[in-house]
Amino acid sequence: MGIADDAVEVRAQGWRTLAALHNFIENELERSLSREAGLSVVEYTVLDALSRQDGWHMRMQQLARASALSPSATTRLVNRLEERGLLTRVDCLDDRRGIYTELTAGGHRLLDTARPVHDDALEAALQEAHSIPELAPLLDALPQLALAGAGAGARS
Repeated sequence: MGIADDAVEVRAQGWRTLAALHNFIENELERSLSREAGLSVVEYTVLDALSRQDGWHMRMQQLARASALSPSATTRLVNRLEERGLLTRVDCLDDRRGIYTELTAGGHRLLDTARPVHDDALEAALQEAHSIPELAPLLDALPQLALAGAGAGARS
């Protein structure tokens, strides 16, 4: 194996470690949110993303990006959340083709219940993951990555 092959393998191993950490955390979040709030991780992500917007609404394509879903999957998810009374759609006054998605009062209440569940499960998952030797170095690097990301955001 040459130097270039070694570099590719190092990157591939890093990717596999990152994917393992992501899956570990997501599984813990999924279990807790489902059991205690009746939400999936992606449903929580959508409610959380909407709550962080000025005016508490987003266009569907923004919501798709925020939830890392395809446009069609986002539409299906919004349909389900709307049927549960957690979201509503509002026509965009500036663009007749545009549709906003907004949290309802019920969506806000459920998010208020789910947020501490999410935060506690995330903290517990991070602590547990830190005890796994393959994942610990990545977790140790997270504070530096957060600082680097914050610096990059300040420059843009």
